[in-house]
Amino acid sequence: MYGHSLGWVCSRHDGEFVGFVDVAWDGGAHAFLPDTVVAPAHRRAAVGSEPVAEAARGAGRPGAPGHGDFVDGPRPFHLDACGFRPKAAGPTPL
Repeated sequence: MYGHSLGWVCSRHDGEFVGFVDVAWDGGAHAFLPDTVVAPAHRRAAVGSEPVAEAARGAGRPGAPGHGDFVDGPRPFHLDACGFRPKAAGPTPL
């Protein structure tokens, strides 16, 4: 997986490492966030949503994938806190 990582965005609070977001991709058109981690004591304080926003901006640069995927478990976090919009997937003609 790490050969297809676009990078990581880290969060610090008072110099302490408190969270990170990994932006991975399939080598083509799909970016995804397999790891968005925030220390329990720092959750619900934009420690996760700010790095996710930065990761999304970075992944959207020219030549980078233009959309991302995430698993359903943290769906409220991604939709409410991060502002992602759901998009239905469907078959693609080959």
